[in-house]
Amino acid sequence: MKKHTHNVLLAALLALVSVPGFAAVKEDALAHFKAIADGKTDMLKQQYAQNSRLEWVGGPLDGTYTTTDAIDEVWRKFTAAQGKLKHNVDALRETTNPQGSTVMANVQFAGKTTINVFYVLTYREGKIVNETWQIAPAAR
Repeated sequence: MKKHTHNVLLAALLALVSVPGFAAVKEDALAHFKAIADGKTDMLKQQYAQNSRLEWVGGPLDGTYTTTDAIDEVWRKFTAAQGKLKHNVDALRETTNPQGSTVMANVQFAGKTTINVFYVLTYREGKIVNETWQIAPAAR
């Protein structure tokens, strides 16, 4: 029985370490937030899978964007309106399995205005496939 348990645990561990980008998902999310703050739309566009989806909830860009070109356009509008921003990431958490990873965080972008965002990013094969940008009220 012990040998069977050991083999199952070893197989699970090998599956986890063989996931592309497994260790880098948090870093990918942090790089995504920084690219937004820095207005680097070309870098942002490269982070998305071909059929990705952005759900922008609240504010003037509220809507669903379902192609990389549409997502690129919304980020260009956002960065043109906001300029370079400072950002702060709080409560970053990640859940990963062999099929993909999901990162959640509270991110504050500050510049011309301050925007508090509840963020959810889903990655598959190292690319963003789903993103939720939920405008959140300021903490009281």
